[in-house]
Amino acid sequence: MRLLVAEDDSALRSVLERGLKEHGYVVDAVADGETALGFLREYEYAVAIIDWRMPKVSGIDVVRALRARLDSVPVLMLTAKDTALERVTGLDEGADDYLVKPFDFGELLARLRALQRRPKNLQPSVLVVGDVELDPATRQVRAAGRQPSLTSTELAILELLMRRSPAVVSRRAIALHVWEQEADAVGSNTIDVHLARLRAKLAPAQARIETVRGVGYRVLPL
Repeated sequence: MRLLVAEDDSALRSVLERGLKEHGYVVDAVADGETALGFLREYEYAVAIIDWRMPKVSGIDVVRALRARLDSVPVLMLTAKDTALERVTGLDEGADDYLVKPFDFGELLARLRALQRRPKNLQPSVLVVGDVELDPATRQVRAAGRQPSLTSTELAILELLMRRSPAVVSRRAIALHVWEQEADAVGSNTIDVHLARLRAKLAPAQARIETVRGVGYRVLPL
């Protein structure tokens, strides 16, 4: 899934971007709050990781702007502020969780998984369509009583389709969530190739990925 990292420390931003990509996430990394707000208007993120202190627009003001426009994207706030009052302020302004620097990367991943278990519209923590089950926290899939071996790209596509089921997901929406350069995926057969492989791996299951011509794709129970 797609994450936003807004952090003005270039070294930390680079570490976060590289580490999160290694764990299968698509990452947009920006250095200031103004740019972060622009990305948050353009893309839909699974989680936004936002530093409190940033140039142009502070992290706390980014969160305030998000909540003022009723954007419910989960926000994990990174900060050196570690007093109880400051933590309360961040949470009261709309942050969903709080991580004080310096922090362990494993803890960051665990907090991201926890935030993904509290998705929009109060969906269950384990996604189910037919007999296909996907746990976003552990990134494990069961289909027809077995665990198919999915690539990170196939897993990201399946998660998006299952979260939106039974609605149709457009090709552009899939590209935005799964690929860093979404134009390359939309304008080629890349999405079709990955969907064909995903269909093959889920073939024994009581669920199907359906193509809605001219619109996109959806996953439905059989």
